Amino acid sequence: LAGAVPEEERCTVERADASLTYPQFLQRFAFSRPVILRGITDNSAFRALCTREQLLAAFGALRVRLSTANTYSYRKVDVPFQEYVEHLLKPQDPARLGSDTLYFFGDNNFTEWGSLFQRYVPPPFRIPGTSPAYSFGIAGSGSGVPFHWHGPGFSEVIFGRK
Repeated sequence: LAGAVPEEERCTVERADASLTYPQFLQRFAFSRPVILRGITDNSAFRALCTREQLLAAFGALRVRLSTANTYSYRKVDVPFQEYVEHLLKPQDPARLGSDTLYFFGDNNFTEWGSLFQRYVPPPFRIPGTSPAYSFGIAGSGSGVPFHWHGPGFSEVIFGRK
């Protein structure tokens, strides 16, 4: 496939399934190391609404704000969602910086996209002393943000891989 990201070596991050309890999560992972959680939520209904066809049918005419690298980047462009999907959504060129690629992430209108976001089932685990902050992004293969850090976080991939 043109523009496909080549497979990398097998990830060594520990995996856990729905048998992981909240106390186990807190003790083993929450503040100390990453974990890949599988089967802890059922987002099949959300995933079905996130196909290219479904997103275009529901939101194609809406204007979306594209940005480079992350929500706080300086370059932002407003275009109809359909234009983004059909003309701008491409694999990241490996020879270019991630901050050169426009993608849809973070600057979502939660009122206009509410019918979709309401179908998302969040993970059952929480980090004490924090509150959830959700963002939704759509980007081409190989895209991403430059090196950065923050406190504990959760990322769920609906299509593709991280």
